[in-house]
Amino acid sequence: MIRDDALDALPVRGALPALTEALERHGTAVLVAPPGTGKTTLVPLALAGLVGAGPARRVVVAEPRRIAARAAARRMAWLLGERPGESVGFTVRGERVVGPHTRVEVVTTGVLLQRLQRDQELAGVDAVLLDECHERHLDADTAAAFLWDVRETLRPELRLVAASATTDAEGWARLLGGAPVVTAEGAAHPVEVVWAPPARPVRPPHGTRVDPALLAHVASVVRRALAERPGDVLCFLPGVGELARVAGLLGDLGDLGDLGDLGDIDVLQVHGRAPAAVQDAVLSPARRRRVVLATSVAESSLTVPGVRVVVDSGLAREPRVDHARGLSALATVRASLAAARQRAGRAGREAPGVVYRCWAEAEEARLPRFPSPEIRVADLTAFALQAACWGDPDASGLALLDPPPAGAMTAARAALEAVGAVDAAGRATGRGVRLARLGVHPRLGRALLDADAPDDRVAEVVALLGEEAPREYGDDLAGAVRRARRGGDAYARRWAAEVRRLRTVRGEGTARSAAPEAAAGAGGRGAAAGADARARGAAAGADAAWGADDERVAGLVAALAFPERVARLDGGSYLMASGTRAELAEGSALHGAPWIAVAVADRPLGRVHARVRLGAVIDEDVARAAAGALLQERQEVHWADGDVVARRVERLGAIELAVRPLADADAGLVRGALLEGLRQEGFGLLRWTPEGRVLRQRLAFLHRHLGEPWPDVSDDALHARVQDWLEPELSRARRRADLARIDAREALARLLPWASGEAARLDELAPERITVPSGSRVRVDYADPERPVLAVKLQEMFGLERTPEVAGVPLLVHLLSPAGRPAAVTADLASFWRDGYRAVRAELRGRYPKHPWPEDPAAAEPTRHTNARLRRA
Repeated sequence: MIRDDALDALPVRGALPALTEALERHGTAVLVAPPGTGKTTLVPLALAGLVGAGPARRVVVAEPRRIAARAAARRMAWLLGERPGESVGFTVRGERVVGPHTRVEVVTTGVLLQRLQRDQELAGVDAVLLDECHERHLDADTAAAFLWDVRETLRPELRLVAASATTDAEGWARLLGGAPVVTAEGAAHPVEVVWAPPARPVRPPHGTRVDPALLAHVASVVRRALAERPGDVLCFLPGVGELARVAGLLGDLGDLGDLGDLGDIDVLQVHGRAPAAVQDAVLSPARRRRVVLATSVAESSLTVPGVRVVVDSGLAREPRVDHARGLSALATVRASLAAARQRAGRAGREAPGVVYRCWAEAEEARLPRFPSPEIRVADLTAFALQAACWGDPDASGLALLDPPPAGAMTAARAALEAVGAVDAAGRATGRGVRLARLGVHPRLGRALLDADAPDDRVAEVVALLGEEAPREYGDDLAGAVRRARRGGDAYARRWAAEVRRLRTVRGEGTARSAAPEAAAGAGGRGAAAGADARARGAAAGADAAWGADDERVAGLVAALAFPERVARLDGGSYLMASGTRAELAEGSALHGAPWIAVAVADRPLGRVHARVRLGAVIDEDVARAAAGALLQERQEVHWADGDVVARRVERLGAIELAVRPLADADAGLVRGALLEGLRQEGFGLLRWTPEGRVLRQRLAFLHRHLGEPWPDVSDDALHARVQDWLEPELSRARRRADLARIDAREALARLLPWASGEAARLDELAPERITVPSGSRVRVDYADPERPVLAVKLQEMFGLERTPEVAGVPLLVHLLSPAGRPAAVTADLASFWRDGYRAVRAELRGRYPKHPWPEDPAAAEPTRHTNARLRRA
């Protein structure tokens, strides 16, 4: 029996006429409805004609999470007075509850994507409602883009509704071709806001680390809320670890000390991996008061009965990818304003409520408006494969609110090429299509298809890598599989169901039948397909030699899924093929293994190296086979320890497998190494005679003051024109000693402007020596190209009033004492004779009486001799 009273009480009913009209006229609509209005339950029933007077239609509702999909289907079935699987059913990964008369099917966005790839027309579906669009999950954004493509090209009659309580309505309206925006009024239950910041500053989150002081504060706010307000308490925290920590801090809530005895209170933890029984208990009315600790899964699409109070920690988890290290992880961030509104709305679903926000009111303005779109921050390998299978490898033709970052797409395509999922142009191969339909990440799909080991064992390892295992399972992948196999917890039960599913999909074909598909799709057997073949061959040999034990299968699967993370022990850490170093935790069962395959890693705060969170022991043969695309043997010639080092190296990515000296290194590589040596150590490696140094200084002076055609002879300029002046000597050199035999002056002379004839004026414009009044030819010092120096004895310049010049630049004259020490420095001789000479004469005449010190130096005869010599002359 339909529960009309409950349906009539849903506020979204008032928006149904406008929504119906929008869909009739445009075929698309954006529905903005606050939490608790019934957008997830009443709207699909109305679209399907199960309530009201509309025609019968088949409706698909897409939810971002499995728990929300199940809950929405059960709620709708309850409203109709039925059980799930009759008029309303649901499909999530590993579970399908539908019947022959199902008209509304609730699915996860991942399931919807799989369905679209198999049947682009969505035959038999009349309308699709994309719920909770504001969360901007990658699967949801991708599904929306595909659905718009289907509507535009194949199914113009397909109705699309984007729905959320807090969303970028204008952006979604533009994306859906100018769709009308329909707004529903919210439930008439106000929610009071109580600001409850910590008394003392707490450290901001880093990675997945949350300051324990903040968690202690959240627990204290929960206790305060229980004492101050009636009803159940829903507390939002960023992750499973924080749920457990706060649950432990709450302890026994029966006695709250000074706050009084509130009776027995149940503490429940709800998250995406929570047991179905716990999820059902949370979503069902309870006899006793409850504290429900939840991650973001409880933000939307769920009504937790009895909740009148929300405690919001203000934190959320978002995916992040470190492309430089090849690591994916979750990061703890400040929750967005949209998320904060969604969370607060949970308190007003059934009655007036209150939200305790664990931050200061002044911080509100600094919160982001919406969560970071997953397409901007996540690993895009699965998205890139979906786009390639859709026929749009670079996703440029997809209707997306945010385009995928170019760097992330490049990394994703490289990963897909490595497993043979796409060809060089990015188009999906037959193998890629098969990988896309497995319902796991393409990396895990590659391992599922290619590991030659029993189906059960391979499926077990892939299932464990497909969903984060509890921390207490440890970092040994094989040990974690054995722990899950023993059962006894909620994770193990979900893992067993996924193992059964993976065993089935793996049994639909073999890796041997998938390899020819990849070759055909790529137009031939490329490097990736060859690498996969080598991996399968090595795996088969390993299986025969070792038997299908847990350690070997775990290592094989991890290496096939993450070939760039095969790692060899190198000193106190492991060097991965990607070049990233990783360390094991103290007490790890993997310690001492020469080779491991790293399945999960992160980089903790303050550490330079990554930390292995889950890995498996392998040997070099498995590493070579699994990472065959990274295997190469090449000549490596470089400058090291002051000379050319030439060797033949076999590498697995960054890992050196074998090294041999190389006597006949490629001349081009040797030349490059010598140039690197010159860049590192400078042109002092060449043979610089005094004449060579002076030539470089003279050229630097002319280039500074006259410019072209006189060459720039700075280090950077000489490196840029090395082929113009250092050949052919450089091409004949093989080592440092050969560089030391190259005459730098002879080589540098090649840069003189011979073609224009200006080279002949070098001695005229920048002479090495000039004749001074005494008749001496004195060397000009060009060490400072701004102002060359003429160092000459003072008596030799008598009678000269105009300062000597070169290329129109006055020299800086260092007037020397008879002992050769500077007595004065001037760039204006006339001024010196007039004003400065008198003081120099007074100081030096007594010290050097044998030398002439006339009163009028401007009129005196220049000389390089003493007074006695002059008298004899």
